Amino acid sequence: MPRVCAFTKKHTHSGWSRSEKGARRDGGVGNKIKGRTKRMIRPNLRKVRCLVDGEPKRVWVSTEAIKCGLVVKPFRVAAPAKAKA
Repeated sequence: MPRVCAFTKKHTHSGWSRSEKGARRDGGVGNKIKGRTKRMIRPNLRKVRCLVDGEPKRVWVSTEAIKCGLVVKPFRVAAPAKAKA
């Protein structure tokens, strides 16, 4: 399954990376594009254990969804402490 945010549906996009010839170096006005190549623009995703439809699951979640509070973490029961003899 592709990496898609379970809450915001953010996914990988494609775009261009440009190599430019700068104006400062040549004394011209503006940057001149020398070439371009395809690149992948990936969202900032984390694999998180959270409640989805009432049950805990491990899903890909964007950091924006985590910061906004869309992710609800499952309640963790602490292990009982060992008694010293």
